[in-house]
Amino acid sequence: MERFKECKEKNPHKLTIKQIGNAGNGRMKKHTAVLLLCISLAAGGVWTANERNYVSFQGDSVTSMKLRNQPDSDAGSNQTGAEEEKDYIKWVEFRVTCDAMKQAYQYDLDTYGKEVHLNWVDLLAILGAKYGGDFSSYKAQDLEEVAEVLIKNEKSLEEFTEGMEYYPYYREAYGAVLDGMVGKYEVSGKKVYGLKAFHPIAKGFPYSDYDDFGASRTYGYRRNHLGHDMMGQVGTPVIAVESGYVANIGWNQYGGWRVGINSFDGKRYYYYAHLRQNRPYAEGLENGDIVQAGDVIGYIGRTGYSKEENVNNIDEYHLHFGLQLIFDETQREGNHEIWVSCYELVRFLYQHQSEVKRDDATKEWMRIEQIKDPSAVQYKKDRKKG
Repeated sequence: MERFKECKEKNPHKLTIKQIGNAGNGRMKKHTAVLLLCISLAAGGVWTANERNYVSFQGDSVTSMKLRNQPDSDAGSNQTGAEEEKDYIKWVEFRVTCDAMKQAYQYDLDTYGKEVHLNWVDLLAILGAKYGGDFSSYKAQDLEEVAEVLIKNEKSLEEFTEGMEYYPYYREAYGAVLDGMVGKYEVSGKKVYGLKAFHPIAKGFPYSDYDDFGASRTYGYRRNHLGHDMMGQVGTPVIAVESGYVANIGWNQYGGWRVGINSFDGKRYYYYAHLRQNRPYAEGLENGDIVQAGDVIGYIGRTGYSKEENVNNIDEYHLHFGLQLIFDETQREGNHEIWVSCYELVRFLYQHQSEVKRDDATKEWMRIEQIKDPSAVQYKKDRKKG
């Protein structure tokens, strides 16, 4: 297998800004680490959402934390049928590194069409179960050993993961983040298999970033930043990471001009905020529109922090990029929203940036190479039937 490229190369277009280091986290090597982390979070508080793109940290009323929304054993005997609480994931911390994603993706790509096709999310979920979700312990050799056993058919995936208590959780959690990013699609009329998700900044445009997930914000009220800020130049084209449909567009006092896009499977909500003053969006973009991964959807600006529309109150021009996971419809709005860190994901997606060109007449940017995502085609068919 061709050695995957590590995520250490620098962005050749990167702007110079002060880098902020991340607080170190202790390594968790046991399967029980997930439960220990949950207990510690319960003692100190959990993220609770008060706005679509921001949350506050409240811990006084929290007494327990569960990975899944399951009935307590004492209450279960008294709940039947419709009264039983639905079982779904209620908390995710996505800490998979860029290097791990690249290695797993390379195995997926190299084994496609072979007798044993390795799904990259399956591989990452195995490592997640091994590391307790803490990829600071990641070693390429760990994944190589897993892949070798599976490729040689020494064990099937089901046999390999049998007895891994937390594998099902990590498969569902990581799948909610990554399942829509790799697959079949058409580009320039040619059918291909590979990475169909795109980096949120168009190719050739400078930007700079650091891991700012959870950083403090104070406008309106004290809260934590549940997104990834990418500093760039005003007017830089913003790209749809995944195909989907526009669910929210317009002004928000925190995010300014923003657009929210739902994935077709309903598991991911992509949030792009602080877009350009006066002309924030790609021409004609409206609520309900279908977008393909790689499409230009808007432009970097610094709008927001104002109840009045079209106001530049953000200090720096940047894109706020957020990713929300939805396992149950009750998690779309309110205190149960789940937002995950996008820093490592954005680094991974840097290998696939959308090339764009400018229309001098309209001053709009548009993608050069068109793709056809089967999920978008199917969604259009289903919508016509409905």
